[in-house]
Formats: sequence, structure tokens, C-alpha cells
Amino acid sequence: MKMVVIGGSGLIGRQLTAELGRRGHEAVAASPRTGVDALTGEGLAEVLVGAEVVVDVANAPSFEDAAVLDFFERSSRNLLAAARRAGVTHHVALSIVGTDRLDGNGYFRAKVAQERLIVASGLPYTIVRATQFFEFVATITAASVVGDRIVVPDADFQPIAAADVAAALAEVAVHEPRSRTIEIAGPDRLPFRDFVARCAAAAGDRRAVSADRGARYFGAALEKGSLVPEDAAAARLGSTRFATWLATV
Repeated sequence: MKMVVIGGSGLIGRQLTAELGRRGHEAVAASPRTGVDALTGEGLAEVLVGAEVVVDVANAPSFEDAAVLDFFERSSRNLLAAARRAGVTHHVALSIVGTDRLDGNGYFRAKVAQERLIVASGLPYTIVRATQFFEFVATITAASVVGDRIVVPDADFQPIAAADVAAALAEVAVHEPRSRTIEIAGPDRLPFRDFVARCAAAAGDRRAVSADRGARYFGAALEKGSLVPEDAAAARLGSTRFATWLATV
């Protein structure tokens, strides 16, 4: 099958394109670098010719509330319209676990808007909600510094390796549309503090890491289960453990 990966130059897109290619499919990495811009619509009609599946893993260049909402709404409308015209039979999109539970975060609100457009589009679809990537834990750690300490929310965390996200998306893309949302996560569910403390220690950061019920996650208040799958039994789990991944970076 011909499969087009929107956001194919990014962290997930590169690995997903390679994985689909290994499975014997014609995988096309589409991004502004290759002349395809979902935000403006440039190149979409041409790249989708003959495509059966499109996988949207594009990310916004700005996380400012209005900008990120505009990005996901405009790019999704353009992509969905182009996919309908091209006869695409499966629209796959990467989203975030907990995105509908964190109204205090503008990025999460924008992902909810994207999901709603997909569901309302009439195209057969599968939305894959992933927990945060291992690769993002260092950014979270840096954003959680308060003076001489690192303070994180008192919540559970279950991050996943980007490679496992790409593998899960590939598996979804080669099968029939589910027309629903599925969740994927890492194999370990632990307190948020545990992952951040390990990340800080691996970087040689000796600051104390503490959990605080009042600490925010990029502006959003968290409950214990805000960032982990709603249905733990149904979620697909990646195979890479955080400690194993951390030892390789």
C-alpha cells in the first residue's frame, strides 16, 4: 500500500516511515521539508495521489495557545479534505493520552479540537493516543526546576519510547480502520517523580526531586491518573523500559 506520513521529518515520522518501508509498503515522508505543508495545503493533493492510508504525526511549531489551536485545526481541515478527494481509506492520527482531561493546557485543548474534526470528517479513522515520550522527560525535568529543587505533580506517569510509538502506529496503519480511539503507553506505571529523578540523576543533576499536589504540568492541574491510560487493561504497552532506554542516551 502507499502510505503517506504527514510530519514525516519529525521524531516519530522518521521512524514510522522507516518501519512501514521495512514492512514492504510504499511509505512517503511528507513535511514542509519535502514541499508538503498541511497548514497551507501546499503539496497535499500531489502527495496523496494513489495513497490508501495517511498517518498524521505533524507537530505544531509553536505551543502558544492560539497558535497551536490554529495549527491543528487548519492543518487537519486541509488534510482531511485532501484525503477525501484522494480516496484515502484510512486516516490515522497521533494524539495524547489524557488530552480530554486537561483543559488547563492549550496544547491538549488543540489536540481535542483535532480529534473532533477527524471524527466528524466521515473518513474511516483510528486515533492513537500515546503517553508522553521518553525523549520528552528531560524537557519536563528542565521545566520543573523551582530554585534549587525540581518539583513535579503528585501523579502517575507511564511514558513510552518514540520507537515503540512508531511501531504501534505502523501496526494500526496496516490494518483496517477502527473508527475509534486507542491508547498506548510504556510498560512501567510509576509516580511522576520516579521518572524525573532518574532522568535528572542520569544527567548528573543532584537537585532534590519532590512531588507536590499543587504543581502544574505545563499550566494544567493533574489528578493521579490524568496522564495514564483510562483503561489500563485495554492499552497497548510498548516493550522498552525507561531504565533500558536511559542507559543508551
